[in-house]
Amino acid sequence: MITATHLTYYFVCLRKLWLFDKGIQMEHTSETVYEGKLIHESSYPQRPEKFTEVELPGAKIDFYDAKNKVVHEIKKSDKMEEAHRWQVKYYLYLLQQQGIEGAIGRLEYPKLRKTETVSLEEEDEETLTQTLANIKTLLSQEKCPDRLPKKTFCRSCSYFEFCWTE
Repeated sequence: MITATHLTYYFVCLRKLWLFDKGIQMEHTSETVYEGKLIHESSYPQRPEKFTEVELPGAKIDFYDAKNKVVHEIKKSDKMEEAHRWQVKYYLYLLQQQGIEGAIGRLEYPKLRKTETVSLEEEDEETLTQTLANIKTLLSQEKCPDRLPKKTFCRSCSYFEFCWTE
């Protein structure tokens, strides 16, 4: 099953996506991931009382305001903003598949004091359908995709040593 993590990794790095899917998961060793979890837990301490956690096929939305139909997604930094946007659009897509129409998303970057509203447009649904097909094709390949040319965000990736240690 394709999860929201798969979709997010698709927009970040195909190699990371493939490795993650094959059970090679490095997040547990990453200080960056740990810091993100701390920000998620400490930025809005009242959230668990006000909003519900929603589990959907392939996704778990931590903070959903059912009354106003708003998905809240907290992120550490906006370096991967496009991937974050697509993750929220995927949540909205999955909610729509469950009959919940008109939901919107809020990407929240507490350290940056920045919030972005995300909506699901008709063309986004087409992009998601194609993206999910692309992910299935990639994951069916036996060979791991090549690493990206070293990007600035590679250094903070939990797979950095795996990809770049010679």
